[in-house]
Amino acid sequence: MINFWLSLAINFNLSTTNKISKMASQTPAPKIFACSQSQSLAESISEHYGVPLGNVITSTYSDGEFQPSFEESIRGLRVFIVGSTNPDSKNLMEMLLMLDAAKRSSARHIAAVIPYFGWARQDRKDKPRVPIAAKLIAKMLETAGATRIITMDLHADQIQGFFEKPVDHLFASTIFLPYVQSLNLDNLTIASPDMGGSKRAYAYSKFLMSDVVICYKQREKANLISHMELIGDVTGMNVILVDDMVDTAGTLTKAADLMIERGALSVRAICTHAILSGNAYERIEKSKLEELIVTDSIPLKQECSKIKVLSCAKLFADVMQSVNEHESISSKFLM
Repeated sequence: MINFWLSLAINFNLSTTNKISKMASQTPAPKIFACSQSQSLAESISEHYGVPLGNVITSTYSDGEFQPSFEESIRGLRVFIVGSTNPDSKNLMEMLLMLDAAKRSSARHIAAVIPYFGWARQDRKDKPRVPIAAKLIAKMLETAGATRIITMDLHADQIQGFFEKPVDHLFASTIFLPYVQSLNLDNLTIASPDMGGSKRAYAYSKFLMSDVVICYKQREKANLISHMELIGDVTGMNVILVDDMVDTAGTLTKAADLMIERGALSVRAICTHAILSGNAYERIEKSKLEELIVTDSIPLKQECSKIKVLSCAKLFADVMQSVNEHESISSKFLM
C-alpha cells in the first residue's frame, strides 16, 4: 500500500513538473503600446519584435485633460509601454496614466520603455532650494505601476539608483559604433564637449583605438557658454564629438567651430537624444559640423540636411524580447 501511494505521489509530481515546464516554455506574446509622441518608434519596435502594436484610444476634454484607454484585454500579460518623457510635461503625464491604466487592468508585468528619460539633468542639488527631479520622476513611474524600466543613455548613470525596480540601461554605442566604423575615417579622434562626458568619450576611443580630446567650458547660466577651451591636439584629425543629448546645440557647434580653427580636418557629432530646442536647427546648419548623428528616441521637429538619424527600434525590440523570455541582455552592450 505504501508503494502504491509513493508511486502515485511520484507520478503526480512528474506530471505537475512537466505541465509547469511546458507552460514556461510557451511564454505568451507580450502587448506593446505607444504613447502618442513615440508612435512611430513604437511601430518600428513592434515590427522588429513581430507582434502588432496594441490599440490605445486617447479621449481629450476641452480643457486639455486627456484619458488613455487600452482597447484590448491585457489581464495576466506582460505589457511594454513605449514613450519618451521629454518636456513638455504631457509626455510624462501620458506615460504615468498608461502605467496606471495597465496596473488597474491586471497586467502581470508592466515595463516602461523610455528611450529618452526626460528631466534627467536635475539629478542632484547643484544649488540650494532646488528639486532633484530625476528622483521624483523615478518614484512617480514606480507608483504608477512600472515593474521594470528600459531606457537608453541616461544623462547620469547614477539615476539607475533612484529606482527600486529593475532598470535596463542600454547604450546607443551599439548603434553608433558600426556606423562610425563604416565611415572609414583616417586619423580619427574622439572628443567630449565637456568634462562630464569624458568617461563616455574614453569608452568610444577604447573601442575605436583612437585619441581623445576634451572641451573645457564655463557657463554663465543654463544653455549659455561664456568660455570654451580645448584640451588636446586636433591638427590634421577627423574628430567625432560624443554626447548623450543635444539641446540648443550651442556647445556642439561652438566646439566644432573651435576644432576647425585648431586645424581639424572634419568634425562630426554623435548625440543619442535629439532634443533640438530653440535655434538648434539653424545653429547646426550654419556650423562647421559636417554631420550630426542621432537616434530616433525623440522625433525630429523638422528636416535638416546635416542630421543623420539611426533607428534604435531593433535594439529595444531585441532587449524587450530577451526580457520577456527571461534571457540575458549583456550581449547588447558594447561598452
